Amino acid sequence: MNRSDTTQDDQPARGAVVVGAGIIGLACAWEMHRAGVEVAVVDRVGPGSGTTAVAAGMLAPVGELHFGETDLLRMNLISAGRYPEFVASIERSCGTGIGYRRCGGVHVALDRDEAGELRRSHELQLRLGQGSEWLGPAAAREIEPGLAPGLAGAIRVPGDGVVDPRVLTSALVEALESERVPILTGRAVEALRRSGDRVVAVGLEGGAEIETDVVVAATGAESGRAAWLPDEVRPPVRPVKGQVVELRGDPGLSLCSGILGSERVYLVPRPDGRLIVGATSEELGFDRTVTAGAVYELLREAGRLLPDVVELEYLGARAGLRPGTPDNLPVIGPTAIPGLYLATGHYRNGILLAPFTARAIAAMVTGEATDDPVAAADPGRFETSVSGTS
Repeated sequence: MNRSDTTQDDQPARGAVVVGAGIIGLACAWEMHRAGVEVAVVDRVGPGSGTTAVAAGMLAPVGELHFGETDLLRMNLISAGRYPEFVASIERSCGTGIGYRRCGGVHVALDRDEAGELRRSHELQLRLGQGSEWLGPAAAREIEPGLAPGLAGAIRVPGDGVVDPRVLTSALVEALESERVPILTGRAVEALRRSGDRVVAVGLEGGAEIETDVVVAATGAESGRAAWLPDEVRPPVRPVKGQVVELRGDPGLSLCSGILGSERVYLVPRPDGRLIVGATSEELGFDRTVTAGAVYELLREAGRLLPDVVELEYLGARAGLRPGTPDNLPVIGPTAIPGLYLATGHYRNGILLAPFTARAIAAMVTGEATDDPVAAADPGRFETSVSGTS
């Protein structure tokens, strides 16, 4: 049986520590708490301080579909479908509106060559049974009047949604704190303590320990170099740098009503008038430098897609590190070390996959049966190559 289909010893956990307070870690803590697990979160900096703070928050399983990603599509579709209930559960606890919206998306070809590629994407979407519509230039501009008049065609995906990751993170923190779930910040995990093979505690910087049955490593791009994770189960996660630009206009005069995308850029509107422009994809290790060239490229391509962006206020630019894997699938589930689970490697889908990942981890930890298609994300697919043994 695949390890992701069950807990490691079929016994419900009594307690868990989540290492990492990005959206994935906080969501896992939330779902485990709801499932009755006593849980604590530990982060060496603070909630949402990593990639989560830079993410645009697109919930676009169809609009962002790429060839060869059918396993990922299944996970993404399930997770997108769970977002309303996921958000509602947090809002009930914290009393704060999160602002999740199913606003739809329009993905645009700006010239004939791009139109050919976009047609192929549309054919793939239809072949996989997904609802999307091909639009001519006039029809696209009827939906989004601000689009460049010379566009060559577009795809409309009505089911795409958006959420502000920073607002969602704050709400999750508030909800967890209201439920008295400890969130320990500024505390780096330095060691995984075991008795025999099984996890019994995590050692923190300064010598303190937290006793626990279960540890969930939700450390994003750091997962591949986290020294406290044993070599044989440390996942081959690498950082993929992404830079984004933040602009602001009049909240009452938004330049677009939903997600806009082209071959080289995407635009995500916020209700307060901000517009997120992203994102580059750079294999530069752990470099988080914001560069003039990336800002120029993003603004140039945004202007080609939506010309009036040049009138918006420039708020700044940021860089984050997406956690990439060799097969672009996340790493979700138990490892060969009893009590140690991974929830990482989400690459460009971390915000979207938060409900799916959190539910999967909670089910595995508590021993709940699930039909979710999580087997493709099993950490065991990498353990042989990492350890060099079978």
